[in-house]
Amino acid sequence: MKIAIGADHAGFQLKQELAAKLVALGHEVHDFGTVSPESTDYPDYAGQVGRAVSSGEAERGILVCSTGVGMSIAANKVHGVRAALAMNADEVQLTRAHNDANVLTLGARYFDAPQAAELVRVFLDTPFDGGVRHARRVAKMAALESGPGV
Repeated sequence: MKIAIGADHAGFQLKQELAAKLVALGHEVHDFGTVSPESTDYPDYAGQVGRAVSSGEAERGILVCSTGVGMSIAANKVHGVRAALAMNADEVQLTRAHNDANVLTLGARYFDAPQAAELVRVFLDTPFDGGVRHARRVAKMAALESGPGV
């Protein structure tokens, strides 16, 4: 799977570990940075990863910052992105199955590499269930991007 990944300085180390794990599992990983723990601005990376997913350059995206919240807010500003911050595997599974989330945001403050890797595994392995009610809701979310109201 083609995966776009990015992080700010707070998520740098966890991003590095996740990217290495994904490559070892055979995924094609496009790392949008940051490239060091020097202070950076998370919207820069959220935008790059979001645009890669939205354009189809990547099938899914993973973003890491201190809490995951800022990355989620910023990535969701990109047309076509459904970024989800999740704190456990059940949330990750449901956001993929029900919301067709295409970007996962993680808080480096809350997860070590093995815990985060498990959430990423669930994110990549869970398909959108495509059921009528979930597809209808995803379509309504997409409609919010292009006009006033649903």
